[in-house]
Amino acid sequence: MQGLKLSPLALCLAFAPVTSFAEIQALDESEMGNVTGQSGVSIELETKVNIDEFRYTDEGTLAISDIEIGGTNRTNLFSEIGSNLTSQPASDLLDNIRINIDVLGDGDAVVNILPNTFGAVDFRMSTGQWELRGATDSTTILDNFHMDALIGSATIRVDTATDILNFKTDIAIDDMDFDAPFLALGVRDLRLTGDEYDPVAPQPLDLFADVEMDVYHGTRADGQSALAIDLQEFRSDVTIGGVLVGGTSIGSIALDNLSINNTSLRVYGH
Repeated sequence: MQGLKLSPLALCLAFAPVTSFAEIQALDESEMGNVTGQSGVSIELETKVNIDEFRYTDEGTLAISDIEIGGTNRTNLFSEIGSNLTSQPASDLLDNIRINIDVLGDGDAVVNILPNTFGAVDFRMSTGQWELRGATDSTTILDNFHMDALIGSATIRVDTATDILNFKTDIAIDDMDFDAPFLALGVRDLRLTGDEYDPVAPQPLDLFADVEMDVYHGTRADGQSALAIDLQEFRSDVTIGGVLVGGTSIGSIALDNLSINNTSLRVYGH
């Protein structure tokens, strides 16, 4: 977008009444100490996101259509537990979220994302077609993606001593479905939980799989710069209720105590 761009501060000053400046007074050092000693910022979030199409273009294009992110509009996720884990009424809004932002004495920035009231945060993500588009041809690699999941909490910390962004979260997927038309493959009723979770004797504290990763400026094999992503450890149980090939189910799949660790990614352009 071209044209004049104003900072939020400039906009506030432009529209503030002149008389409002009459009460502005200088703060002495003790008053400044009280201001800088405050406890950070909290944000309560309620939202729903719709995107008609996302496009990434290189020589060709990857296009994802009909993206929706919001609440599950359900209260029966992981119904074997027998209670509403979100403690909220059914809604299609992504809600019950509080974001606490703090800058610590050593300069580290900490962002904690957690439920505003007791329970987990439910969210739904769905999309239409994922298409690869060339000048004359196209291929649908994914379609009918749908996921209902719970998040217990998340933490983002930027360490000024190491210049590393550390991200932690805990997640449980109650239901995921998708089709891969170019492979004539479909997945139905995928579930992901913590590796200690037992659906026969369910315990809510075992439900979530913990994810932790470090993101920072790293180097690739030739010594040049790259975006570095290190996955510390990820442990979970995964079940798939139905695997469809050519539109017909060929059975179910279970992965018990899936462990992924010592995993490093280096991302860069070429």
